[in-house]
Amino acid sequence: MTLDELKPVAGSNRKRKRVGRGDGSGHGKTSCRGHKGQGARSGGGTKPGFEGGQMPLQRRLPKRGFHNPFRVEMSVVNLTQLESFPSGAEVTPESLCAQGLVRGKNRRIKILGDGSLSKPLTIKAHGFSAQAKAKIEASGGKTEVIAVHA
Repeated sequence: MTLDELKPVAGSNRKRKRVGRGDGSGHGKTSCRGHKGQGARSGGGTKPGFEGGQMPLQRRLPKRGFHNPFRVEMSVVNLTQLESFPSGAEVTPESLCAQGLVRGKNRRIKILGDGSLSKPLTIKAHGFSAQAKAKIEASGGKTEVIAVHA
């Protein structure tokens, strides 16, 4: 076989539909638009969600609740989950992500006081509950709040 004998697979290349090029083409006269009506007009057609004048679904359904666009999502970590770190270790968002305790490096982290901590750890996070802070300092550890730039 040589390069000049190469052909595409049968049926893989279809001819482009050229509308409005005479009746012999099969796409002449009304150019596949039918007779009159909204779809036949230039600039005609409907926007997405239009149901022919019937009240559209997004307007028929009840609207409930409130979505706060300024809400800040925080990943929470409990003290019991921090027991897996060795004594005296520095716990950062990167180390929490590496251990699989938090998903995504860019999320803010808050430490909650569920459980107890038996070893001193230096914990850096975006927020601490009052109970968590007390328990960390009672075990000989330190808490550092990571500043978030506005």
